[in-house]
Amino acid sequence: MGTTARADKFYDEQVLDRLNTRMRDFVARQEMCFLATSDRHGECDSTFRAGPPGFLQVLDDRTLVYPEYRGNGVLASLGNIEENPHVGLLMIDFLKDRIGLHVNGRARIVSDEEMRRAQPELPVDPVPGRRAQLWVEITVEEAYIHCAKHIPHLQKASAEQRQRQAWGAEHLATARTRER
Repeated sequence: MGTTARADKFYDEQVLDRLNTRMRDFVARQEMCFLATSDRHGECDSTFRAGPPGFLQVLDDRTLVYPEYRGNGVLASLGNIEENPHVGLLMIDFLKDRIGLHVNGRARIVSDEEMRRAQPELPVDPVPGRRAQLWVEITVEEAYIHCAKHIPHLQKASAEQRQRQAWGAEHLATARTRER
């Protein structure tokens, strides 16, 4: 589309092969991210990961990890990572900085025990009863900032508002049971 020079300039000036200091600080504040994976055939999946600030841990400028908790049992992301280690993470701050951080890299699945032996300072999740079963370790291949130009400015909902609006797979299962 005639943008080769502009794209080359973007890659030369903005795409890094590591997380710089500002990116590492940004990651440490995030409470959510979007994860893109694909299987060995290139069939894609995009999903959401969340936790308290710091659930994404930067181990060094080329490595970050996040915990995997008990979920719906489908294991689409982990299954895809087993077949194809290439992943993309997108973290967006809708509230303050209104920027996004793209991280593309290679992932591997690590048991909680192995990860904690290697990284004993990793935090324990503050939610009672929630514990990481596995960790996903991502080796950074590309990292770049997504500017605020098209990122909406949102407000965080209170705990009360979130509770009133709660619904999802568990609520749908309960509703289906009632319908039968």
